[in-house]
Amino acid sequence: MTGPAFDDHHPPSADLLDDCVHCGFCLPTCPTYQLWGEEMDSPRGRIYLMGLGVEGEPMTPEMVQHFDACLGCMACVTACPSGVRYDKLIEATRAQVERRHPRSRRDRLLRRAIFSVFPYPRRLHALRGPLRAYQASGLGGPVRRVLGRAFPRLAALESLAPPLGRFQRVPERIRARGTRRGTVGMLLGCVQREFFPGVNAATARVLAAEGFDVVAPAVQGCCGALSVHNGREDEAQSFARKLIDVFDGSGADWIAVNAAGCGSAMKEYGDLLADDPAYAQRAREFSARVRDVSELLAEQGTVARRHPLPVTIAYHDACHLAHAQGIRSQPRRLLRDIPGLTLREIPEPEICCGSAGIYNILNPGAGGDLGERKARNVLVTGAPLLVTANPGCLMQVAAALDAFGEPVRLAHTIEVLDASIRGLPADGVGWARSRRHAPHP
Repeated sequence: MTGPAFDDHHPPSADLLDDCVHCGFCLPTCPTYQLWGEEMDSPRGRIYLMGLGVEGEPMTPEMVQHFDACLGCMACVTACPSGVRYDKLIEATRAQVERRHPRSRRDRLLRRAIFSVFPYPRRLHALRGPLRAYQASGLGGPVRRVLGRAFPRLAALESLAPPLGRFQRVPERIRARGTRRGTVGMLLGCVQREFFPGVNAATARVLAAEGFDVVAPAVQGCCGALSVHNGREDEAQSFARKLIDVFDGSGADWIAVNAAGCGSAMKEYGDLLADDPAYAQRAREFSARVRDVSELLAEQGTVARRHPLPVTIAYHDACHLAHAQGIRSQPRRLLRDIPGLTLREIPEPEICCGSAGIYNILNPGAGGDLGERKARNVLVTGAPLLVTANPGCLMQVAAALDAFGEPVRLAHTIEVLDASIRGLPADGVGWARSRRHAPHP
């Protein structure tokens, strides 16, 4: 396009851009730089391109290609000794790209399809029946091979779906067990609610066992994480307002989240709605109550008895939990408190698994390479169970492990805690893509 790359509506901050001294500490942690060794596909390279845009250079397709290639994993934010807020810079840039860059017809149609379904739980729920029938048909392998040759993005989407079992609905109100310690509003999510309902059921049980009343309004919708991380600012703001409205008046002391990407977005509502006089203060107050469920339990302390769970696990840091929210020690501490459990660390923990919201669908080549790299590192640990805290990571790593034919099971952190509190057997925790290996989500 002609004219400057960025308009006047919240372009990347020149002050934040100037914080980067191009030292290179970000390079070893950047997934795309690790894949390709291309300077413009590193954080400092993208910051250089952003600087050109701020100076008035036009937004070229090549520039957009480098921005689109970023996973938004925020590992560079953790690694940066200068405290560069790359997270703020890339989100501002993506909003500009979304408004000002004309995409191809095929790209527009795919993105429209994704954002017409994924952020809407009822629409996702309508897909459960047909998807279960398809999974039971045994057609997955042949369909995947055909799609892989002609439509790699659709093949990536098909390969990610976890095996679907019985749907579990979380009651709107659950009373605390034992001494009541407060009220927790619970985000049900979109993909989490429909593809991993067992995670939500386990979250509600653990919170109640730990002495919290749980409020989980059925009318709640998407938190807007996918939208804000892909530059769809107006859409993200609309989702955020609706979610704030739902939980206002619920009496919740905290809002618990069990999906890392959702939690990181909800903690930034104050920035997302800063220009809205009707919601700016409400958004800041709402964000101040948001906690990842592991963060909340570590912060408030645990009281429910843990039964022994003799299992060895590998713990995977979800990027939007470790890098975006800075939550690393809390889930590890909660897991290590379980008698009989052994936790093993995964090599290259800072490198993204390639999920990154919908990145693995929009960029199946890079996403697949990173998924394979993560799967190899998981297998190095020898652990039979992989534990993490994000539905996207669970689907991505499951698909990668499935390609290796390895019987590694997967579970959300909260499912492991739930199994210990309930005294369940270790071999019943988790699931695998192959139905012969473990229960379904």
